[in-house]
Amino acid sequence: MAEKIKPELLGFLRPSGLRIRILVVESLYYLPELRRMFPRAEILAAAAESDAMDGYEGLEAAFSCVDYRQERLPFEPESLDYILSDLTLEQAGNPQDIAAGFSTFLKQTGSFLTSFRNIRHWSVLEELMDGHYYHVAARLYAKTEFERLLYASYYKNVTVRPQRRRADSDIVEKLMAAGFANIHDDIDTEFWLVKADRSMPEMALLKSMYTKEQRKALAEYLHRIEYDVDAAQQSRDFWAFYEEAGLFPDYVASFVKQAVFHPSWFFRRLRMESGEECETALAILASMRENASDSAEIRWIDERIDTLRAAGGNG
Repeated sequence: MAEKIKPELLGFLRPSGLRIRILVVESLYYLPELRRMFPRAEILAAAAESDAMDGYEGLEAAFSCVDYRQERLPFEPESLDYILSDLTLEQAGNPQDIAAGFSTFLKQTGSFLTSFRNIRHWSVLEELMDGHYYHVAARLYAKTEFERLLYASYYKNVTVRPQRRRADSDIVEKLMAAGFANIHDDIDTEFWLVKADRSMPEMALLKSMYTKEQRKALAEYLHRIEYDVDAAQQSRDFWAFYEEAGLFPDYVASFVKQAVFHPSWFFRRLRMESGEECETALAILASMRENASDSAEIRWIDERIDTLRAAGGNG
């Protein structure tokens, strides 16, 4: 009964002229709108039936005839920005393997967009009350269990939106009277729409800038300074790398916040040999202050800013 779901996964996306790579698995009805939203994207399609692309030939979508439930998708690791597929894990015999497998095809900044039927919807519960269960070939999930499945499949951030179908009878009131919880109209939610990200939003932004090798080098410089592994030389190397890679204070501030365990150690051990380096360090601290989460963090940053200014760039 997949025809009941409305194709709304594109609500998670915003039109763009970027050259991104998008894969649609089985749910090929998304192809026309995807092409309109992303005119320069490389759009890929995969389905188990060879005639699934009938009617979509003019959309410049590369098609692969493959059953994702039985075969590995023919794509390179970390090569896709988005994978779209409604009800993907409902028909999978090994849903966690499928979800984890999909994650390997996504870039670190990529997302898996899918949906699932809510086992707590009033229509399913009403059928059970009548002694029937019509989903013997499918796996139905409650919201919490599906979220846990995705987190266990290496996704770092999961967003869900409800797709509701309300009853035209008093079945929901009867279920609540019998003890069924209906928090946030869960019993009225027939399907949940899901966006599962490979990285947390903050890390995704960091990973979208600079190359993987540059990010690795930056992390190594920061950690060596943080733990005082020849901090003087590592500081000189850090500032040289800062110029060479074209880094900027806001980026380094965000990177420090996400990657450095003891920012106070890092800034105490960071050496500055010129006024320009001192000004950049102050700009990094100022950016961190703007995004500080509590007053204690702000006080520490203010103290470090005062210390730097008084030291005149000597660390």
